[in-house]
Amino acid sequence: MLSQIVRPMVRTQIRLLANTQATRSTLVETIAQWLGFLGVRAEVTEIDAESNRICVSLVVGKPEACDDRDWQQILDNLNQSKDSTKAGEPIAQLTSKQESKLQRLLAYVIQVGDPDRPVNWEEMEPQLRSLGFAEETLLGIRSALRVPQSIDQLVEGLDADVAAIALSKAVGIALLDRRVNPLEDKALSALLEVMKPS
Repeated sequence: MLSQIVRPMVRTQIRLLANTQATRSTLVETIAQWLGFLGVRAEVTEIDAESNRICVSLVVGKPEACDDRDWQQILDNLNQSKDSTKAGEPIAQLTSKQESKLQRLLAYVIQVGDPDRPVNWEEMEPQLRSLGFAEETLLGIRSALRVPQSIDQLVEGLDADVAAIALSKAVGIALLDRRVNPLEDKALSALLEVMKPS
């Protein structure tokens, strides 16, 4: 369902960008609009074409779904830990039990991506590597793929922070084939449900 809504809109906006004379200002507005769909107020401060990529600098305001206390804690954490985290490092330290649950959740999303055939690890591994998964996580996912998983059991007692980490990674996996099938959608919805404040 997610891809059915978002992808046609993105294709239309890309065509608009390609055919407008005001590409820079249109792209600035488009980026702000896309983030606005997520409830994030963003202002593009710089945009440049570099080689075959577009580099964008943003100033991001407090998202609508974020309360003042959480937002202030995020700002305080950022100020205390400037340059202490390298790109690609995990955003949270998980216990071994949480890491195992995360790997099993991601294995489930892979399994239901094409439920009618077994997962071909040789095809899947490079795709997962392209999403930035660490070696240890890949090994855990591969191991979890050997056993059928149940989304209901996996989300039972799941910590909201682990669900948030799983959701961002699960969306990337679900969109590898550029569509979200009903079973993938159910898994993403279950993770969202866990994240809702009680």
